[in-house]
Amino acid sequence: MTSRPAARIQPDHAPSSPVRLERDGALARIVLAHAHTGNAFDLGFVRALRDAVAQLAHWTEEADSEKIEAVLLSAEGPNFSVGGDLRAFVAEQDAVGGYVREVAETAHEAVLGLAGLYVPVVAEVQGAVAGGAVGLTLTADLVVAARGAKVRLGYTALGLTPDCGASWLLPRLLGERRALDLLLTNRVLPAAEAEAWGLVNRVVDDAELPSAAEALARSLVDGHGLALSRAKLLVRGDRLDGLRDHLECEAEFIAAASARPRTRKAMEDFLAGTRPKRGHRAR
Repeated sequence: MTSRPAARIQPDHAPSSPVRLERDGALARIVLAHAHTGNAFDLGFVRALRDAVAQLAHWTEEADSEKIEAVLLSAEGPNFSVGGDLRAFVAEQDAVGGYVREVAETAHEAVLGLAGLYVPVVAEVQGAVAGGAVGLTLTADLVVAARGAKVRLGYTALGLTPDCGASWLLPRLLGERRALDLLLTNRVLPAAEAEAWGLVNRVVDDAELPSAAEALARSLVDGHGLALSRAKLLVRGDRLDGLRDHLECEAEFIAAASARPRTRKAMEDFLAGTRPKRGHRAR
């Protein structure tokens, strides 16, 4: 069977959507395409991501001769994603809590959608993989990282709490000790260490990342689709209900945290490139 040319769908129908959905035969690609912001999560970005994932889920339910067999999640620019868009958060001022909650809840729809796909998902990550992008990456079944990639949660350094399923997925992948190490200390995890910990499956030279991830995704497309999807189901099981409930708690917690004056000041200081003074703690 000959593969069709890659077709682009922009979920919000804008001239340049922050997220692209492409189809190339039985391979689908979700591309984070807001490189100039570091693929930061603001409301427009996560809405486009949610809509792309919803369309993708529809594709996987098509007739056998047309359906998607694998998904490749990637990003344009030097960074996979810097996580939440702090500039957008700070700009909301007193309304920041409601805004952050809407961003989190919308992003969580995308996370649930990706986690619920029965076809294999490959993530291709480079540069910064931070904040909500960590949880997004963890929904993938296989992760290929550039050697220069760095993983950092970063939430608690600013007075925020995890979202996008990070606090649910990390303990299941790494165990509680390592999950808490990442969440409480905000340590930077280089790609090689992330591979050793089990956060990524393989690390390749930066220049080889696109071809290596594409080759892996293509090998899944060419495999026995039913066997692959059932193997995934056997490993991952029926765990979406637990994740769904946990995401609701994450959205509630990060919204409340973002509205605290001390957190708002920490975000402003971070954007200004300054450090908060010790000895004075606003609540």
